[in-house]
Amino acid sequence: MPERVKFAATSGPMLAGVIDVPEGAVRGWGVWSHGLTLGKDSVATARICKQLAAEGIGMLRFDNLGLGDSEGDWGLGSFSNKVADTVRACEFMAARGTPVDLLGGHSFGGAAALAAAVQVPEARAVVTVGAPSEPSHAEHNYDSLISEVLEDGEAVWQVGGKALTLRRSFVEDVRNADIYDCVHSLGRPLLILHSPTDAVVGVQNASEVFRMARHPKSFVALEGADHFLTGAGAAKRAAHIISAWVDQYLVGASNPT
Repeated sequence: MPERVKFAATSGPMLAGVIDVPEGAVRGWGVWSHGLTLGKDSVATARICKQLAAEGIGMLRFDNLGLGDSEGDWGLGSFSNKVADTVRACEFMAARGTPVDLLGGHSFGGAAALAAAVQVPEARAVVTVGAPSEPSHAEHNYDSLISEVLEDGEAVWQVGGKALTLRRSFVEDVRNADIYDCVHSLGRPLLILHSPTDAVVGVQNASEVFRMARHPKSFVALEGADHFLTGAGAAKRAAHIISAWVDQYLVGASNPT
């Protein structure tokens, strides 16, 4: 059963989330970070989290600053904010008595999960789906606006039916973000899921993250899937893989209902 929650972002505004709660026995709990502008109800995030809950792993998915049901201005955020708010989401879960066992994310959110993991020591395992190896990879989404943003300080970005304000501070923060040290010193099992035919974030990104990470690490190719996992059964298949892989790391965990 979904439980709607709210918690404060590190910058102040209230963020809206949904905890997909298992109806039966609870194997563990997790937090999932969505893509750049996608939100908690995007196909990949919502379907993966719902299926994980159906398989006994309760998941918190939440809208980042200024997206979906969350307060605030997306344009005042950054990759650093996204990472900090992912950590805040894990703190929220711990405070309610359901500390995070699994930390994951899709696309840009996968990179955020990798960067956040160092601040979430209770997380037993980390998973990414279609994640870039460098946060700056996101720039190709708004490269036509870069000159205007750097010269004028901001520009309106029309994306996914939304009009977002893209600010210089966001562009510079993403350019300066480096997750190499975070990945290299992860110290937890890592699962990388990526489609070999991903046309948005090429599979070479998965190869680079795999190279950066230390063992234990695993890579699974989501053959036939697109970046957003919109194809029939694609997100459900990803969740099945995650559920089976993480099972050994949930053994002996304390998972209150």
